[in-house]
Amino acid sequence: MIIENNSVVAIHYVLTDDNGEMVDSTQDQDPMVYLHGANNILPVLEDALEGKTLKSRVRTKVSPADGYGKYKEELVQSIPLSSFPNTDQIKVGTQFELDTPQGPQIATITKVEPDEFTLDMNHPLAGETLHFDIEVVDIREATAEEIAKGHLHVEGCGCGHSHGGDHSQGEDCGCDHEHKGGEGCGCGHSH
Repeated sequence: MIIENNSVVAIHYVLTDDNGEMVDSTQDQDPMVYLHGANNILPVLEDALEGKTLKSRVRTKVSPADGYGKYKEELVQSIPLSSFPNTDQIKVGTQFELDTPQGPQIATITKVEPDEFTLDMNHPLAGETLHFDIEVVDIREATAEEIAKGHLHVEGCGCGHSHGGDHSQGEDCGCDHEHKGGEGCGCGHSH
């Protein structure tokens, strides 16, 4: 079987930056599973995997334009600490989801000062050139329900990976999972 639209594909990957530092990996975890052709992962990765077979190995470089975009300084804001009741929860590295006019957006606290903190709403990988080393570990035909919904439901995935889908438009994916920023439920969308 080859990878084509409406294939359910399981992959293991190692993601590194331009310095060769590992950014993310499925090593020692369950593979990431997605519905091919449904915009569940970056389009450039779908293109690289199109037509591949079981046990194929794909190495691809993803520019910021094809990945998570350029880093935008205007998405970095200083917020007064006085505007938050629980200042003890404001720590560098904390991520949470904001509702914006463009839909849900993950924000990261990057700096805490005595009177304010800095909030960065860029994707954590914005501006980065990414290097993926991918191994195809399973391919199957999608069910009619998976095709109709445009994504998979993998109960209890909890793998912690963003599965690369597009929830940036604020649409409801229709699954019955609670979505918290940065947690992967396996439904095929990033939250």
